[in-house]
Amino acid sequence: MEEAKSLQLELAGQVSHVNEVPEQLRYVAGIDISPPDGDGWVHGAVVVLKWPELELAEVRIGRAKPPIPYIPGYLAFREVPAAIDALEKLQLTPDVILVDGQGTAHPRRFGLACHMGLVTEVPTIGCAKTRLLGRYETLAAERGASSLLIDKGDAMGKVVRTRTDVSPVYVSVGHKMDIETAVAIVLKSCGKYRLPETTRFAHLAAAGKYPEGLYGNG
Repeated sequence: MEEAKSLQLELAGQVSHVNEVPEQLRYVAGIDISPPDGDGWVHGAVVVLKWPELELAEVRIGRAKPPIPYIPGYLAFREVPAAIDALEKLQLTPDVILVDGQGTAHPRRFGLACHMGLVTEVPTIGCAKTRLLGRYETLAAERGASSLLIDKGDAMGKVVRTRTDVSPVYVSVGHKMDIETAVAIVLKSCGKYRLPETTRFAHLAAAGKYPEGLYGNG
């Protein structure tokens, strides 16, 4: 994996922390990938939600055979092909993509959200359920509480509580995004649940839990 590691380190320098999110958001997208099926295919689901209503506007499904086995820290090389196959089928154009994974909160500062951002050139946010590395100060119990996630002196992102008395999520820049904007969008994307609606809907879609008609040509 030395070649992949070198590529991540090189591409990390291309990640933009300058906010390019439009002032008037129209659509936000979420991405999730299924486990491999019996034939080795993974299915990538992309959902597009209207903003700020968070109503489902479009769902597309792609698929691909992962080029490498699962290796922690190299998730993008498995998941990007299926996600791109789904994104290319979209009729709507998302203004922001929320990825269920890390952005800059990654050992080489180049997680799945950064990879997706560079490939699509769409402002992208990493919003992960678990911490890959780093430390942070104890959070208050209330929704909206946050703390910087620090590794080796670098602020990689923020730990954010999206519901009172519920475990936090780990938010970091993917591409064309600053951390404050990323946190604000994540909080506004969370309804009754800990995770953003984009992530929740994409996970359901990747598992095939939506009516057939919603998949369009996917």
